[in-house]
Amino acid sequence: MSWIPRHPTDVVATLSPLRRRPGDPTQLVDDAGAVWRTTLMSDGAATLRVTRRGDALRCDAWGPGAREAVASAPDLAGGADDPTGFDPITPLVTEAHRRNPGLRMPRTGRVFEALVPAVLEQRVISAQAHASWRHLLRRFGAVAPGPTPRRMRVVPSPEQWARIPSWEWHRAGVDPARSRTIVVAARYADRLEEAAAMAPDDALARLRHVPGIGEWTAAEIAQRAFGDPDALSVGDYHLSNYVGHAMFGRDMTDDEMLEALEPWRGHRQRVVRLLGAAGVPGKPRRAPRAAFVDHRSR
Repeated sequence: MSWIPRHPTDVVATLSPLRRRPGDPTQLVDDAGAVWRTTLMSDGAATLRVTRRGDALRCDAWGPGAREAVASAPDLAGGADDPTGFDPITPLVTEAHRRNPGLRMPRTGRVFEALVPAVLEQRVISAQAHASWRHLLRRFGAVAPGPTPRRMRVVPSPEQWARIPSWEWHRAGVDPARSRTIVVAARYADRLEEAAAMAPDDALARLRHVPGIGEWTAAEIAQRAFGDPDALSVGDYHLSNYVGHAMFGRDMTDDEMLEALEPWRGHRQRVVRLLGAAGVPGKPRRAPRAAFVDHRSR
């Protein structure tokens, strides 16, 4: 399937938030710049390859869920993202926008797929969460269909996540609180998937109804599953200080960050992504990095 998007689209930059760092077994960028991604659709597993050919984008797919995955590819690549009303306002954001005209907000439409890695990232450093994600996918994910550039995995179904025994979570370095949130959410997976078709506030409320999913986790899910350009990860360990230093050269609390970003309401997450994509520096690192917490020893 090929299509010409409504707005300029940088496929690699647009889909980068869906990749949990290098080594993620569900997404990679090959040497030709094509993005490979696996997903579990209602019809089954699928592997997608999204490439750019001039002004057009092309999606090829393999596996029982291929037809459904191809149909969702335009939204995945930001086709549902309409930046028409976005006003950069300040010179800093204007320059970041100018340098990244093809940055769109991706929309997977797969809520539970976004939920699991977001929960794994609660209260731990990113490297630890990503290591847990890789371990669990390699242990319980199915081998991806198609001629993938390297061995890739497809996420387990909610039922499979719910059946992972406690000792396997332990081996993956996931504490009982986070594993319990995923297992409980799996029981309501069908109801959670319905949130993809809801209005933003209703969708966030549906997500937060699950014990263990708060404002930060719901926003992380909304950014990826819904393509929400305004979903801001309030409560993030680094975000408020990043925004504060990138835009004003000082530390900020969450409340101060929300006040500072208020002029961009409706596009606050877009602003954060543009600043990051433009390489705008945040707070200088002076303190040592947060420690890796080994839950396996507890």
